[in-house]
Amino acid sequence: MTIVALAAGLVIVVGGILFFRLHAFVALILAGALVAILTPSRLVVRSAQLEKVNRRDTFTVDGSTLVSSAKLSVKTAYILVRDPGEGALVQIGSVVVPEKQTDRTAEEPGGQFRYPFALLPDESLADGSVAAVIEENAFLAAAALGKQNFMSRLTGALGGYCGSLAILIVSASIIGRCLMDSGAADTIVRRAVGTVGEKNAPVAFAFSGFTLSIPVFFDTVFYLMIPLGQALRKRTGRNYLLYVLSIVAGGTMAHSLVPPTPGPLAIAVAFNVSVFSMIVAGTIVGLFSSAAGMLYAVWINGRCELQLPEYDEGEPRPVLPEGGLTSDKRTGPSLLVSLVPILLPVLLIAMGALVQSTTDAAGKSWHLFSISISPATAEVLKTLGEKNLALLLSAIVAVLIYVKARRPDRETFSAAMQHAVSSAGTIILVTAAGGAFGRMMRQANAAELLDGLQGSSPVMIVVAAFFVTTAVRTAQGSSTVAMMTAAGIFAGLVTSGAAGVDPLYVALAVGCGSKPVAWMNDSGFWVITRMSGMTEREGLTYVTPMTALAALAGLAVIILGVLFLPNISELLPAGG
Repeated sequence: MTIVALAAGLVIVVGGILFFRLHAFVALILAGALVAILTPSRLVVRSAQLEKVNRRDTFTVDGSTLVSSAKLSVKTAYILVRDPGEGALVQIGSVVVPEKQTDRTAEEPGGQFRYPFALLPDESLADGSVAAVIEENAFLAAAALGKQNFMSRLTGALGGYCGSLAILIVSASIIGRCLMDSGAADTIVRRAVGTVGEKNAPVAFAFSGFTLSIPVFFDTVFYLMIPLGQALRKRTGRNYLLYVLSIVAGGTMAHSLVPPTPGPLAIAVAFNVSVFSMIVAGTIVGLFSSAAGMLYAVWINGRCELQLPEYDEGEPRPVLPEGGLTSDKRTGPSLLVSLVPILLPVLLIAMGALVQSTTDAAGKSWHLFSISISPATAEVLKTLGEKNLALLLSAIVAVLIYVKARRPDRETFSAAMQHAVSSAGTIILVTAAGGAFGRMMRQANAAELLDGLQGSSPVMIVVAAFFVTTAVRTAQGSSTVAMMTAAGIFAGLVTSGAAGVDPLYVALAVGCGSKPVAWMNDSGFWVITRMSGMTEREGLTYVTPMTALAALAGLAVIILGVLFLPNISELLPAGG
């Protein structure tokens, strides 16, 4: 049944978008509803249990005592075994959690917690037969979920994702709009080119594209920067292909790896990864990927030439902003002010994540780095570091910068904000629908199709996540839909700990996997080709191989991380 549900859902998503031209939201909701209908309640209960259990590798049984490396945070937990008939998890006993735990803590080397347990009447426990331990509230919640009808489960998942992403995505959209309308984005690009000089302009284009694509949608970044590339080509008489590909190399990878762009935000939520961790790791992987893309751009530029486009009368064309390419004439805020909306949320989330507490004989104390801070200060920093508030404050700052720089009238300001929010609304709906579809597949126990991977290396999990995302992206064109579909397949397996791989690595692999293969069913492909003057064939020759190479370079970096830093999330503060 799981295979049937999964296949039916993927057929509706890919077929609906690719062949019937359905809106992604409609296709995802229809697919989610069908998967939910095909999923029996026992699978819903089992998948919910598996997401919350402490699995077999976290504990051992010593007589009538459970020895666990994970601390139970509730008064009662249940011992579950797998029913040999249906493979379901059934309760056979209860674990008693003492009010005061005097055993060694898990923070000590080799530390363990010991919990006495009691079996239900007429139940026995064979050696090694315990499948899992689950806390009481999670056990009851799983049973309640199994009693809901398919639409209640689908709409509940849709509402949950909307609630977790709405403020983030709207804030990011407002930041992006204000950066563009205030001239701040233009300032960043001009100063980057002015700093490194026209000779190194490709590096400036790549770096600016990467930076701006963190809060601004890639399509908008390309619209902003392509006139500058064309102006530089007219001045130098060469390297137009290099300028175009430099913008793509920087912008496209940040778009899928670094929050607060909607795709990476949604993946961070799906894999229970902190936004701060996703920002740091996504930036590192994205920079390596962009560097690989730049190497390809330099190589292909030395062998091929792209001509400047000739626009027909009345055809939309890029327009170079007032002041020229490297003019000192200020058309927007200063560089420092321009960067504030981009850096502020990162700083706030990082500060909140770095606040740590310690408990000793004198009581609980708080620290930021090695500096002692008061409990009130710690609470303020942790509150400001909450991802929704951090992005909302940054959006307010971006609005203030826009108002001060342009002093728009009421109608202009209202139109700008309405455009930002309406653009975000579509992204929220598609992303939440993708999350709901993924949740329905998780409830169908799609992750158990990958049970064979549990005995494999973490590298295999990462590679599988990359290529599953690539397959969906290639088939239907949307990076966001591809990422959310892959999350639905892998998130349950990965977040439960059964796969033995850090969820952050899988989230990054999904982000990289959403880049290949860019071709004619991708809206970004058309933006790049039409605005740069490429033909479809030139786009397939220049853009498609570069984005695939950049994605594979990112996968290589992720694999190295899995091999040499397997528990990377423990090294990064948990914030946002």
